[in-house]
Amino acid sequence: MKKKLVALTGAGISAESGLATFRASDGLWENHRIEEVATPEGWAKNPELVLEFYNQRRAAARAAQPNAGHLTLAELEQDFEVVIVTQNVDDLHERAGSSRVIHLHGQLFEARSSHFDHLVYPMASDRIELGELCEQGHQLRPNIVWFGEAVPLLELAAQEAATADVFLVVGTSLQVYPAAGLVDYVRRGTPIYIIDPTRPPVSSRPNLQFITEPASVGVSQVAEQLRQQG
Repeated sequence: MKKKLVALTGAGISAESGLATFRASDGLWENHRIEEVATPEGWAKNPELVLEFYNQRRAAARAAQPNAGHLTLAELEQDFEVVIVTQNVDDLHERAGSSRVIHLHGQLFEARSSHFDHLVYPMASDRIELGELCEQGHQLRPNIVWFGEAVPLLELAAQEAATADVFLVVGTSLQVYPAAGLVDYVRRGTPIYIIDPTRPPVSSRPNLQFITEPASVGVSQVAEQLRQQG
């Protein structure tokens, strides 16, 4: 039976494919305040702005390509049972070949009803327009978990983390909760590899290794270590 490898990935791995992150030093995301484009309040105030913002994000994601970090995580399925838990809303993990991806913060290429959360639709195009409605007659919105909204897949992600034989943290500052708290579900003694050019704050524990490299370099280094260990 293959060992189980769970990887928590964040904005850093997508940034290497050219996708902007909202953790800019000026607090802006593509020149917009987070409150304007990634909160229920922003949606209520100006849905047209929010829709156009995510229409542009879809176009950028469509033009981006998986990088070596994404590809190596997919290749690890040859040796491990791999579960990707990602904070990213793009589809780069899937396009790289990963077969099991849990999107904690939603998926960019899905739309959902602004009134009924269970009415979720694959995108027929890369745009959602004002006036496009769900089957119950409510405006469609991006299927994104905004700040202040519940994270419906968190419990599933916690279960995966708790049963990991190896746990990777890739390209995330571990500053966004509740996703950052998944590290606390990993069993004591389970190897944890933190792959990021900076050293995210993590409580000291056994079998913790920091790989201070970007994902495109660090994931390959860890993959080689794991293969050598058998």
